[in-house]
Amino acid sequence: MANALAASSSPYLRQHADNPVDWVPWSDAALARAQELDKPLLISIGYSACHWCHVMAHESFEDPAIATLMNEHFVCIKVDREERPDIDAIYMDACQMLTGHGGWPLNAFATPDGRPFFAGTYFPPAAGRGMPAWRQVLEALAAAWGERRDEIEEQGTALGERLTGAALVDPTNLPGEDALRAAVVGLQQRFDSVNGGFGGAPKFPPSTVLGFLLRRGELPMARYTLASMAGGGIHDQVGGGFARYAVDASWTVPHFEKMLYDNALLARRYAEAARATGDAAFGAVAERALDWVLADLGDEDGGLASALDADSGGVEGSYYVWTPAQLREVLEPADAEAAIDWFGVTDAGNFEDGTTVLESRGAEPDAEQADRIRARLRAARDGRERPSRDGKRITSWNALAIAALGTSGALLGRTDHTAAAVAAADLILATARRPENGRLLRLIPAAGDDPATIPAGVLEDHAHLLEALVVLYETTFEPRWLDAASSLADVLVRDFTDSDRGGFFSTADDHERLVARRKDLDDAPLPSGQASAALGLLRLHALTGDADLLTAAEDVLRIGARFAAEHPAGFGEMLSALDQYLGTPREIAIVGDGPQADALLAVAREVAGGGRTVIAAAAAPSDAVPLLAGRGLVDGQPAAYVCERMACRAPVTAPDELRALLTD
Repeated sequence: MANALAASSSPYLRQHADNPVDWVPWSDAALARAQELDKPLLISIGYSACHWCHVMAHESFEDPAIATLMNEHFVCIKVDREERPDIDAIYMDACQMLTGHGGWPLNAFATPDGRPFFAGTYFPPAAGRGMPAWRQVLEALAAAWGERRDEIEEQGTALGERLTGAALVDPTNLPGEDALRAAVVGLQQRFDSVNGGFGGAPKFPPSTVLGFLLRRGELPMARYTLASMAGGGIHDQVGGGFARYAVDASWTVPHFEKMLYDNALLARRYAEAARATGDAAFGAVAERALDWVLADLGDEDGGLASALDADSGGVEGSYYVWTPAQLREVLEPADAEAAIDWFGVTDAGNFEDGTTVLESRGAEPDAEQADRIRARLRAARDGRERPSRDGKRITSWNALAIAALGTSGALLGRTDHTAAAVAAADLILATARRPENGRLLRLIPAAGDDPATIPAGVLEDHAHLLEALVVLYETTFEPRWLDAASSLADVLVRDFTDSDRGGFFSTADDHERLVARRKDLDDAPLPSGQASAALGLLRLHALTGDADLLTAAEDVLRIGARFAAEHPAGFGEMLSALDQYLGTPREIAIVGDGPQADALLAVAREVAGGGRTVIAAAAAPSDAVPLLAGRGLVDGQPAAYVCERMACRAPVTAPDELRALLTD
């Protein structure tokens, strides 16, 4: 008989609907039940694409004897971390405070009112490798609850106070340019000069740090890291896109789940790198990643699903790996030998059971042969059992994809990507925004969904969409995107601001009260909502001149920028926001239409697109966009106006003149 998760909107929760555990979703009723029964909470948090979540579910949560123990002593709550990042953040922080590490599955134990007192990640069914058995954990904590209740309550109270964390950080003076230079030095000291990236295994793509380095013009570290990842097994050499992380330092063997947010962030970085370096190979990586997103995660209404699972048929990575014999079976002889060399496929393999995760480390064939090999391998791979797809459409992740698709349209000329960005943004604004207050939902409703049952959006949803709308304006130059960004900025400032210390809370003023109301300053694993809000507000201020937006962004930087300078590897988005603030963005206004205006815009994007630059364009002067107000044609010709540090240069009409002006 199914438990209370059967009717959940979350695919992850529904995966546990037939467990013998009496799972319930997070709710006030669940906490009230725990208080009524005087039982501690067992809060198990994961997500549908998580391999080890599936392993623990099969080993322990499907075991009737273990389930009986869980049901007898605890109120068991299942949480999808992607639907409820607010809950996940609290108990993940608790786990890291208690154990020094974190990850998923996350299993936290808390008092009936939600104060955590014990937490861990994966526990095996039998003790080993330094880990207790899950049964032992359950029995020990059940006994402690009965015998050492006062001690547990005290620990829960103390930990709850610590979880408030950054919400209690007082503002300080804003750092200067020296802080950004120090951050670059800190990154250089942590840089892996052999493999690219920062630190050792497991290795996650440093997307936000790469964004900071690219906008600063610190190209060697960024370029080497991007090239290393593109050639590694973390990059799907056949289908495009990236896995979530590599289990080794060399980007060879991935953890095979493919997430929308990773691919959105990385595609944007590769597109920016193509512009910054002139290397078309980076642009090709971006295009393939976004093509994969649209093909495998795209829905007919323009929304984008969350992820593909790591497993196929219960086996991790089986959809993606190859042997020499398999390549020879599906490719013509010459293509097979070229692919074996190109992708480094050997009889011994680099993964399990003699299989190889494909890398692009050998001699790459010419473009025609490479395309043919990829196409035939894709077709053959489509005959395998596919990884399951998590179909929920998370607002903030879709916003990151909108920004990436818009960037590809602007910098790489992919007008189809621009169209996809517009479709996704229109969908969010039409269906995932509450009409009574302009607030976003956490999920984009699917057909038949009741919006009233969807969790409220959190800061990252609003912040990421704000920046995405600014990107869409700078891609399409339709004033409606600027209007939508301004309206969303008003909502963000109105409902999330900490009026005492500055910056933004992670949840809105009327959000469900949890054990702590947080401010998350660092990137983990998405760009910090706090920093993304500051960056979006600064870019919107540059386009509109609204001084209140600048003040709100400054308040974020007063609480977060100093941590970014001291710990740059975890604060890439905050560093980018500080760079945007200190750099005083260059403003480019292009007025006119036709081929000459298009040529001026192409130069602006090629030479100065991205980073601190903001670009506005229209066929004629427009009061709807302050940057364009009062600026018209020059001698009847389209013209470009360039301003920097509140001083404007004389307008130019020739693309070569604009190039000279921007490179001066």
